[in-house]
Amino acid sequence: MSKLKRVGVLTGGGDCPGLNAVIRAVVKTSLGDYAAEVVGILDGFEGLVFKKVMPLSWENVRGILTKGGTILGSSTRANPFAMTVERNGKKFTEDKSADACRNFEELGLDALVVIGGDGTLTIAKELRDKCGLKVVGVPKTIDNDLSATDRTFGFETAVITATEAIDKLHSTAESHHRVMFVELMGREAGWIALYSGLAGGADVILIPEIPYHTPRLVEKIERREKYGMKFSIVVVAEGARPVGGKMSVIEKPDQPWALPRLGGAAQRVADEVEKLTKKETRVTVLGHLQRGGSPTAFDRNLATRLGVEAVNLIARGEFGRMVCLSGREIKSVPLEDAVGRQKLVDPHGEMVRAAAATGIEFCAAPEK
Repeated sequence: MSKLKRVGVLTGGGDCPGLNAVIRAVVKTSLGDYAAEVVGILDGFEGLVFKKVMPLSWENVRGILTKGGTILGSSTRANPFAMTVERNGKKFTEDKSADACRNFEELGLDALVVIGGDGTLTIAKELRDKCGLKVVGVPKTIDNDLSATDRTFGFETAVITATEAIDKLHSTAESHHRVMFVELMGREAGWIALYSGLAGGADVILIPEIPYHTPRLVEKIERREKYGMKFSIVVVAEGARPVGGKMSVIEKPDQPWALPRLGGAAQRVADEVEKLTKKETRVTVLGHLQRGGSPTAFDRNLATRLGVEAVNLIARGEFGRMVCLSGREIKSVPLEDAVGRQKLVDPHGEMVRAAAATGIEFCAAPEK
């Protein structure tokens, strides 16, 4: 086991409940078990490129276990290989990866704990490949779409937030005899919509993995009406798309560095349903509420276990790996196996079958 002296930690990509629990675990394990210093890298990889750092001590992490967000700050567009810089009032994209590698050495880090999703961990792998950066990844995303781990922290908290919203929509939908659409996050994966829609007793769930056929959705609503149920709850994943159609994207031509911003999926289908049924519809976009709030006990525990094991991997000299949950155990996999492959909902899987058995429609196109 190597002698640790200095460990760096950063949080990249979108925030989610449990990030602070990982930071806390990294700091406490490094200081307590290995007497190693910990350096917090601010605002994701931007902090590594521009050397924005802060020392992390026992005092820094006191009381942060229950807090959402990240005390280190984060960024969804801080890619060292395509960094946006401004000169003379104009923005340029430059490769600043050499600066990130140099600052890692100048900071005297033994290794860097990178907490993030697929994009952030892909950057970590590319820096490892470019300059031998010693990195260990911790999987983070409310979308739960990383294939190398059974669960990501933050997912359960997001599902509970979404389920509570669906519960509240039931009463107003029933009171006003409306069709209520609620749009949830998840990008190309329908996990949040599936779990919260099942838990919240939705009538219809539309997810990216099962393109929807609008006439079948209309049939479901009219069938409920026929049996005296004058309202319906439709859960729509932000990546949901009609048969033969594309996901709804908000165009941002002035932000070429950003991922395509999904939005409008629920409004699109709500407008179609209102036109076809003449029933009044309402759309609720839950948005970033799903990223906020205090993490659940499960997410706090999972985040803590992942943070502890990340430091232990570094101490053992096992770099270029990502810690993960496999069954009930915390293990690790090579970064190559952790990125570039999404974990998507199986359209024929047990969760979908359970939802269908309880009357929830996914509105797939009828078989020919």
